[in-house]
Amino acid sequence: QLQLVESGGGLVQPGGSLRLSCVASGFTLDYYAIGWFRQAPGKEREGVSCISSSGGSTNYADSVKGRFTISRDNAKNTVYLQMNSLKPEDTAIYYCAAVPRRICTFSGSAYDDWGQGTQVTVSS
Repeated sequence: QLQLVESGGGLVQPGGSLRLSCVASGFTLDYYAIGWFRQAPGKEREGVSCISSSGGSTNYADSVKGRFTISRDNAKNTVYLQMNSLKPEDTAIYYCAAVPRRICTFSGSAYDDWGQGTQVTVSS
């Protein structure tokens, strides 16, 4: 059974950092593009960042460019989202999702498997 588990969320002050992890089990991530999405209360889900199956291509939402970095370690079946210079508007539940294709996309409907999410709260 395919499973994705996110971790690393928490409460952080503005300007702080967090590193989210997305660990896959039941399948190997080698052939999957991975996306990170977030959903804040009362708002629609939005794509934050995504990475191709090889890790050679990445994309970022304009709101996080220069602050967030996505990476993957296929040997550990894990994808990371390093989040720096966090802002209150980054507060949301963050989800990772996987799709068996080479190129990633911010279209959530393209993804087959989703994690349960991890809460990120940025507040002083």
